[in-house]
Amino acid sequence: MSPHIIEPASPASRAVIWLHGLGADCYDFVPVVEALQLPDNHGIRFIFPQAPTRPVTINGGFPMPSWYDILGVSPARAINQAQLDESIALVRQLIDEQCAQGIALENIVLAGFSQGGAVVLCTAVSSRLPLAGVMALSTYGPDLDQLLQRHPVEHPLSLFHAHGRFDEVLPLTMGREAHDLMQAAGHQTSWHEYAMAHEVCMPEITDIRQWLVAQLGL
Repeated sequence: MSPHIIEPASPASRAVIWLHGLGADCYDFVPVVEALQLPDNHGIRFIFPQAPTRPVTINGGFPMPSWYDILGVSPARAINQAQLDESIALVRQLIDEQCAQGIALENIVLAGFSQGGAVVLCTAVSSRLPLAGVMALSTYGPDLDQLLQRHPVEHPLSLFHAHGRFDEVLPLTMGREAHDLMQAAGHQTSWHEYAMAHEVCMPEITDIRQWLVAQLGL
């Protein structure tokens, strides 16, 4: 399935590639674009890819949109690495497509919620590209410590980490661990936590707007 794309009113000079979470779809974060209340001439193309539908082991094998299968949750997330690699390759392809259309790497942001956030974190670390930044929303980093060892920092990333204090799906400690690992590796990180569960709230959207404006020079 092709990504859902929102073109800006002015010619696109920037791009945000935004991945949804487990069981959601490519329209999940579309309302957030309007809620951001960006300047009319922001020039950002928002790209929302769709995860394939496949059985998810921790949900009894029930098929749903997922970027990779989750095999277990204890002691840490056990995942299908081959499927994660496929999703990383998809994001890399989307980056390449934007570059081919004249958008510089320095003007591309990767964003993802929950499982989608895990994919963009892994993509950003493994690709070592000079991206504008990464938004890691209510997410974690599968085997992030090992990934960072294999891919030392070449271009420090600017990362916006956000998590809910009442998140029972992905505990805040998992998000904080990902932030701390990225920070220790030499990336430029900011940590934001909110009085919410596994979701997005208006104070978070306000902070995302401020961060996007700064990262993309709006």
